[in-house]
Amino acid sequence: MSSKVETFRRLVAQDAANLLFRFSLGQALLQAGLAAEAVEHLQVAASSKADWMMPRILLGKAWLAQQQKERAREALQAALALAVAQGHEDPEAELHQLLAAL
Repeated sequence: MSSKVETFRRLVAQDAANLLFRFSLGQALLQAGLAAEAVEHLQVAASSKADWMMPRILLGKAWLAQQQKERAREALQAALALAVAQGHEDPEAELHQLLAAL
């Protein structure tokens, strides 16, 4: 288990309401190949702020890793709308590629 995962597990255990801790744990879990476990934390982060793009991107990737294509499509489309609205060109390009591969 990566030290990042363990660090953020401890932080979330201490303060589960901290959205940055939840997002960071979800990100670390996804990077560690633990997509199923990452989903819960990324969903909490994504649902906390309507304009927070990154948790939606990672949530889409977590769903993809689990072969949940429709759920992935929903998360990635939501992230794409935010990327366009916020002028984030690199994430927009990546999201177009991910969605085209579905």
